[in-house]
Amino acid sequence: MPTLEPEQLHTPSPLRIGVLAYPGCLASEVFGVPDLLMISSHVARASGGVSAPYEVSIVSPRRRIAASGGVPIAVTPLREVDLLIVAGFELAPGLDLDATLASLAPEVAAIRAHRKGGAALVTICVGAFLAAEAGVLDGRQATTSWLFADALARRYSSVDVRAENLTITDAGVTTTAAFSAMYDLALNLIRQCSGAAVARLTARIALLDDARCTQAPYVEPQLLPDAGAAFSASVKRWLDQHLRSSYHLPSLAAQFHVSTRTLLRRFRADTGQTPLEYLQASRMRRARALLETTDLAISAVAAAVGYQDAGTLTKIFTRHIGRRPTDYRSAFRRRGVPPAPVLLPPS
Repeated sequence: MPTLEPEQLHTPSPLRIGVLAYPGCLASEVFGVPDLLMISSHVARASGGVSAPYEVSIVSPRRRIAASGGVPIAVTPLREVDLLIVAGFELAPGLDLDATLASLAPEVAAIRAHRKGGAALVTICVGAFLAAEAGVLDGRQATTSWLFADALARRYSSVDVRAENLTITDAGVTTTAAFSAMYDLALNLIRQCSGAAVARLTARIALLDDARCTQAPYVEPQLLPDAGAAFSASVKRWLDQHLRSSYHLPSLAAQFHVSTRTLLRRFRADTGQTPLEYLQASRMRRARALLETTDLAISAVAAAVGYQDAGTLTKIFTRHIGRRPTDYRSAFRRRGVPPAPVLLPPS
């Protein structure tokens, strides 16, 4: 898993961290990392580990901030920090992104000024849009929520968006995936400042998975924005209906009465993928569903999605999803668990 670059942490003690709050930001993303760092400090002292000193402030170029949902957040003026964390915002359906980013011009300018001094920057989830608007992601690899990765890539063509990553650090700028990836980032920071043992204990106490390496297992394809014109949509539909069939590019091209070259060109232009890449992703989606909802043996899952044996499925599944099929089933198996009671005050 990518970590904050060590040279960015060679700073005077304590490590000065600023969290940039702004109108419409998610309050939980403002306080999530500081809270976990605080827990890690208690863990370190109790376990005899290294208790790294952190000096955390919630900063803003504005005097008053109301987060998403109207939650007020107390802020202090912008100051020089070693690490600036940019929280995400409420990117709801129908939001005018142009207007939102224009309204956050003071924050965009603050991010640009911070990076001009060479200090480390972290964005959480769609906070990446603010960093991209500031130009600090140009020519860099970056990630964000899988749900909005395509929008980030379309809007900022100079950014190399890697939608599968949980965190990416590129030349002093770290971006994270959606919401809970802020904890993966915080655990990386704790690991570097206080050591692996403190990070592991902190994760256990906070009930966090400290071994995640990709957001691929969490992608829900039906929520992704539709991509592809009628031709590629027809090809995708045919591939989805023939998951168990062997892939043969000339036969696929003949099915749609085009040359292999034309098929590849038109499909890539519409989707950004080759048909084989799409087929493998579709097979992985089907395999995930079978692992989550059935007790089929891994060999039977492999056969159901077009692979000859369990070993082949395991190799490809692990490369795409970041977990072995058996580990994925253990983590995501859907079982009939009754809902926990909701504790409400008496009426």
